[in-house]
Amino acid sequence: MSRYIPPPPFHTFDPITRDPSELIPAIQSSFRGSHGVFQKLVPQSSNLCVLVDGSEPSVDSATMLFLSLMDWQDGRGAPRPLDSGQSRERLGRFPSEDGNAIEYLLANTKVDEGSSNLHDLLVKLTRGFSEGNLGDAGFSHGAGGMELLGWLDSTEVIELRKEVDRGSWKVSSDEPHDGGVQDAIRHLLVFLRAAGRRKCGLLMRRHA
Repeated sequence: MSRYIPPPPFHTFDPITRDPSELIPAIQSSFRGSHGVFQKLVPQSSNLCVLVDGSEPSVDSATMLFLSLMDWQDGRGAPRPLDSGQSRERLGRFPSEDGNAIEYLLANTKVDEGSSNLHDLLVKLTRGFSEGNLGDAGFSHGAGGMELLGWLDSTEVIELRKEVDRGSWKVSSDEPHDGGVQDAIRHLLVFLRAAGRRKCGLLMRRHA
């Protein structure tokens, strides 16, 4: 009897309207019981969670960040996706061991040192919320199994698209999946262009 092999996690790329680097210090302050800065940055904070002076918020820090970032539609409706077609599926569950197309690009592309920040931007997109990057482990995992990986702000979205288009990178000769890098790049560009048109940032999440 063959052993069941579960599918790799699914990854999404969501539109965001705020920069996490501005919100994170305010959320850290909020967990010390001081909510003023967060409430000023996020006017609709009373709709996101219960905030009482001197007490911690009613949700964990990762969930608080996620709720504050998303490009919610009027009436708190789910954000309009940047892509709902083939690119969402192909980039969401990439045919690599961990299903992460951005990690695949990092492992299988080469750039000339000092000539491109392609890899720096890709690292921020897929590892930006790691403890190693933030110095705080509380912003990567939230309630209900939510996992935030990383982000790009609206300026970095445009910068990454330009880096890809410049072509100052090449595919590693030992790439395990023939054409995998080109396929990942093609679908990533769909999200980058859509985010550029909407003038928003990009949030990468993992779903078990």
